Amino acid sequence: MNRVYNFSAGPSMLPLPVLEKAAAELLCYKDSGMSVMEMSHRSPVYESIIAEAEQNLRRLMQIPENYKVLFLQGGASTQFAAVPLNLIGRTGKADYVVSGQFSGKAFKEAEKMGYDVKCVATTKGDNFTHVPALTREMFRPDAAYVHICYNNTIYGTKYAEIPDTGDIPLVADMSSCILSEPVDVSRFGVIYAGAQKNMAPAGLTVVIVREDLLEFADPKMPTMLEWKTMAENGSMYNTPPCYPIYVAGLVYEWLLSIGGLEAMQKMNVKKAAVLYDYLDSQSYYQAPVWKENRSLMNVTFVTGDGELDKKFAKEAAAAGLQNLKGHRSVGGMRASIYNAMPLEGVEALVAFMKKFAAENPKN
Repeated sequence: MNRVYNFSAGPSMLPLPVLEKAAAELLCYKDSGMSVMEMSHRSPVYESIIAEAEQNLRRLMQIPENYKVLFLQGGASTQFAAVPLNLIGRTGKADYVVSGQFSGKAFKEAEKMGYDVKCVATTKGDNFTHVPALTREMFRPDAAYVHICYNNTIYGTKYAEIPDTGDIPLVADMSSCILSEPVDVSRFGVIYAGAQKNMAPAGLTVVIVREDLLEFADPKMPTMLEWKTMAENGSMYNTPPCYPIYVAGLVYEWLLSIGGLEAMQKMNVKKAAVLYDYLDSQSYYQAPVWKENRSLMNVTFVTGDGELDKKFAKEAAAAGLQNLKGHRSVGGMRASIYNAMPLEGVEALVAFMKKFAAENPKN
């Protein structure tokens, strides 16, 4: 088996033990006589799969009992519309922090609906190389919620601490950092995340929502976007993304087996330090993100020469270090080192970076 180190921002690597178990059960799940991809989502066998997945996610994240866990379709981008549709009824207003492309898209989606939404802070003027410094006083007291993107996949930034929004529910897109470290769920009204970065194959979105926030939906909203409907039907109002939920369940089991999110955080800090320490020790590559806002999951860097950047990504791919090209809107390089990326992959990347710098001196 000749597997590469896949630094893709998503869909991304999955833990090898998860892939091996999924492969072993592909044709026949336990004694069901069929694949998970073939079974009815209404069957007792599948009901046990989704129930166990939820139970293990609750254990991992220590999700309080007064929060609902939803396994949905549509990707995190669908939640850009679902969030205001479900919450705007609280007060009719919402505040957004724009710290990158996806939080900007979320803001524009709510704005497009004609709601009273306000961008209270942005770092666009600094090319999103850090996240805004936030204080409670920046938010409108009667805002229905405050929306942030907790980790910015494209730019490689992350909030160093959870913003204080007082009594205003905090809504966070955690697509690219969920399950990478412990987080106090009770500090948030809603957490949502596309699964294809740290949890499962593409096609699944997880929404964690406080129960008291299920009563404010716009009455004209589409049924498929209403969290209360999905909560009342155990995420199975219609056919859910069955196989990605099953794989997510395997990922949750794997995380529990290695010691949970505390253990995962230690591994992620160690991996990120290998790469950031090297970036800070030399001058060939530049890391644009402010140190206090560096992401553990997405590390961006450039040579300062667009042609060198292209050559780097091409030669890295040939060396088995795949998908290091930066996002098209930013350029440069981006190493996404999610949970499933082993330390050896990061070490191999740093070794390649040193070799490339030696072989390609700048003029």
